[in-house]
Amino acid sequence: MDELVESFINYLIAECGLSKNTVLSYSHDLRIFTTFLLSKKISDFNNVRPDTITSFIISEKKRGLSIKSITRAIVSIRMLYRFLLSEGKLRMNPFTVIDSPKLWKKLPEVISIKKIDALLSVPDTKTKLGMRNNAILELLYATGARVSEVAAIQMDWINLEYGYVKCKGKGSKERIVPLGGKAIDAVQTYLTAVRPKIKNSYESTYLFLSKAGKPLRRENIWVIVKNCALKAGIREHISPHKLRHSFATHLLENGADLRSVQEMLGHVNISTTQIYTHVSKQHLKNVHQQFHPRA
Repeated sequence: MDELVESFINYLIAECGLSKNTVLSYSHDLRIFTTFLLSKKISDFNNVRPDTITSFIISEKKRGLSIKSITRAIVSIRMLYRFLLSEGKLRMNPFTVIDSPKLWKKLPEVISIKKIDALLSVPDTKTKLGMRNNAILELLYATGARVSEVAAIQMDWINLEYGYVKCKGKGSKERIVPLGGKAIDAVQTYLTAVRPKIKNSYESTYLFLSKAGKPLRRENIWVIVKNCALKAGIREHISPHKLRHSFATHLLENGADLRSVQEMLGHVNISTTQIYTHVSKQHLKNVHQQFHPRA
């Protein structure tokens, strides 16, 4: 169970870009939950039943925890189960019959276009490493793909002639996403000048490789984004997922229709995509307040 929890925590850090304090809270909640399971002789998440969750809630209440703390713990465990199901590590989800408060909806944080430009200008395209990192950053922002999706891209999933890349999202659902001119140029440069010179690159089917010829993990890409943001002088927290938020918001702000953005993001339900319209409306409100003479 510890390995599965660690995998989930890595996902929160690398793909969701959560703050250190939030990740620590998740880790704390899940450590208490796994300790409780072991006390009940349960060593496999697949063996957790709805009554096990109920017993855990009662146990936490007896320990004197507040409703708010218990609710947060249930949210942590529920998200762990969603992650494990999406990764094919579980057969069933005991939370399907457990009522809990709805997750609060937090508006996605967005990077301004000016800061995006600063971020994308950081990699030194005169070096092999810089050319690779430039291709990664351009691809992230051009497609709005999740960091795990970018790490998983295979060589035959990308077509620079027609300008598209195939992404395989949650539940192994595939979608085709267009590439812009700058992303095409960056990836083409990487494929021509860098990848063929990487050790044993011809043996790998993955697009992005490390110096040793190994596929880049999502954690590696997260570090690349973070380091480039620091070099760009961006003080706010930057993650690959924030680039995804920015991709969607900037498209909507510039007139893209919601259905198209939904398809490019790979959202099953348009309600998931609609959260970006709130960000876009806030942008319009800011513009109105700044430029209207009687705002």
